Amino acid sequence: MPYSDQPTVAPSGVAIPLLGFGTWQLEAEDARRMVHEALRIGYRHIDTAWIYKNEKAVGDGIADAVAEGIVAREEIFVTTKIWVEHFHRDALLRQAEESAISLGLTPDLLLLHWPKPIPSLEETISALNEAQEQGFTKHIGLSNFPSALFRQAAALSTAPLVTNQVEYHPYLSQKTLIETARELGSSITAWSPLAQGRIADDAVIGAIAKVHGKTNGQVVLRWIIQQGVIAIPRTARESRAAENFDIFDFELSADEMARIHALARPDGRIGDWLDEAFQWDQDA
Repeated sequence: MPYSDQPTVAPSGVAIPLLGFGTWQLEAEDARRMVHEALRIGYRHIDTAWIYKNEKAVGDGIADAVAEGIVAREEIFVTTKIWVEHFHRDALLRQAEESAISLGLTPDLLLLHWPKPIPSLEETISALNEAQEQGFTKHIGLSNFPSALFRQAAALSTAPLVTNQVEYHPYLSQKTLIETARELGSSITAWSPLAQGRIADDAVIGAIAKVHGKTNGQVVLRWIIQQGVIAIPRTARESRAAENFDIFDFELSADEMARIHALARPDGRIGDWLDEAFQWDQDA
């Protein structure tokens, strides 16, 4: 069975494994090694982007795993992203083709990396749809789009926008965006789900982790996927990748989920490169 019986979400009928492996900031050598190792461990969802400058290495890591019989291509969900400087139609189509060539495969999902006011959203969404129609990706979506812009993009798109990849972890509420995604028949993917290590010493999370015999990181990843949100933690350590994957044998109670939700704070955002033309949702 695809994805090795892992839990998935299925926005617009597109099955996406809830736990993925991210490759942001991984140099080529590490990206190839860790993608291969992640697939050996059992991950079936790999995330990269043109701006990471490691698409070829990611593709090589996938090819290595396929050649060794670890996994078949059709059992892997691969995501990459169009960089903001390529949002005009011709540039977007060129990069979509370049990314597919670099990966050595047709990505399952192609995202717009950050929203930009120029060119118009109409042009960029139209071009993203055209990239799908020309076979440069199987599905399309967004990254870092606030709810109002998410709705506009969905209204402009012929094809479903199957996810919106955004920063999400216990210190940053994304309640509005998660609700928006559900209303639109889409999904949310969480980047920096472990708050770039900030959750490691959290006493509330630690107390919950102790009850389950798990680490803080495992508890947080479980908290995310129990919401039906996709998580894509990144690491250059094989042992940490294995630890992050070991989250399918326990479940958090409603009270434990609520205690982690209560950690959100107004200054919880870590990475903010949103164009000043737009505003994030103001969750309480």
